Amino acid sequence: MLGAASRYARCMTEYVIQRLGHLGDGIAAGPLFAPMTLPGEVVTGTPDGQTLTDIRIVKPSENRVAAPCRHFKACGGCQLQHASDAFVADFKLAVVKQSLDAHGIETVFKPIQTSPAQSRRRATFAAKRTKKGAMVGFHGRGSDVVIEIPGCQLLDPAVMAAIPIAERLAVVGTSRKAALAVTVTTSRAGLDISVQNGKPLDGPLRQELAHLCDSLGLARLTWDDDVIAMRTPPVQRFGGAKVTPPPGTFLQATPQGEASLVTAVRDAVGGAKHVIDLFAGCGTFSLPLAEKAEVHAVEGDAGMTSALDHGWRMAQGLKPVTFETRDLYRRPLLPDELAKTDAVVLDPPRAGAEAQVAEIAKAMPPIVAYVSCNPVTFARDAAVLIGAGYTLNWVQVVDQFRWSSHVELAAQFTAPEVKRKRH
Repeated sequence: MLGAASRYARCMTEYVIQRLGHLGDGIAAGPLFAPMTLPGEVVTGTPDGQTLTDIRIVKPSENRVAAPCRHFKACGGCQLQHASDAFVADFKLAVVKQSLDAHGIETVFKPIQTSPAQSRRRATFAAKRTKKGAMVGFHGRGSDVVIEIPGCQLLDPAVMAAIPIAERLAVVGTSRKAALAVTVTTSRAGLDISVQNGKPLDGPLRQELAHLCDSLGLARLTWDDDVIAMRTPPVQRFGGAKVTPPPGTFLQATPQGEASLVTAVRDAVGGAKHVIDLFAGCGTFSLPLAEKAEVHAVEGDAGMTSALDHGWRMAQGLKPVTFETRDLYRRPLLPDELAKTDAVVLDPPRAGAEAQVAEIAKAMPPIVAYVSCNPVTFARDAAVLIGAGYTLNWVQVVDQFRWSSHVELAAQFTAPEVKRKRH
């Protein structure tokens, strides 16, 4: 006799998962999106619009593995823990290749670089006050429910150690109707914590938060963009320079991922003597490159450029680094400003650098090192550069958002003059 589960499956419509979408969901004919499934799997489920719910695996993929984290099914922090490491690596490479294929672009792919488990040095927790205290975690998959994650396999242990701190902040700084967004970043001096959505600051709250910062040994505590206290600067090291980023500032997700991207950018610019670093942030690439080249760093956020400049001035042995605070979406560098550089580094947000790439295509600097967190906009910009005469020599895919659908990459473009010199 058939078991209950088998009889149930026989009564349900079966679907074959054909492929994964860019967000990591399996896709069956329709299309129907099926979370936590893999290509080739046969599943049953209930269609709800374009999503399958109540999914049961009838025939699992050979690439399916037991999720290493016990919170995987409920937590919304990861999408791909049910797939083998080899499958995830191939999937992320394929996402980039498919984006380039859409523009008819072929190139060489270097081996993917994947950050290890428990390496994420930055996370934003949801912290909610409860009757008995507080609960801290990530929002559940597709919901506003806070899922506690004491066994998380993604985050650096130092970040995990901040969960009790976030609980205390929720108790003193929010009502039961709201949830704090507590961003925790590791630094060489201790935890750097930035809180959003908290109670309005008044004298007693400010005093209590300052006491917590001191008693908990935090490097810095920021409350809705107001720095409550800084016991010691939360320093990040970029090459030979020590930089104190503004509160809540963007930082590469893992040290290993950052190192892979810096290595790729260094390889891309080669022996360039003068580099322009666009969307430079706090100096992730500018300062390591300044060990061998003069760098002009351009960034739209004045706090970031100030941190970069201070880090350079305090460092020893670096070549000159100049900076400019400039909105590159509204005011991209023009060809005459790009004319005398040996290499351009681009690290734009997810929207890409369409306006700036158009000006680079006119100026044709010898080398372009492009760092991207969005393969689709990267491919769009790559097509413009190639149309102007550049060659895309290689792409380095970097997976520092382990078990997610997120993909990052670095790439090297060279102008025709550089290609002729090589031959």
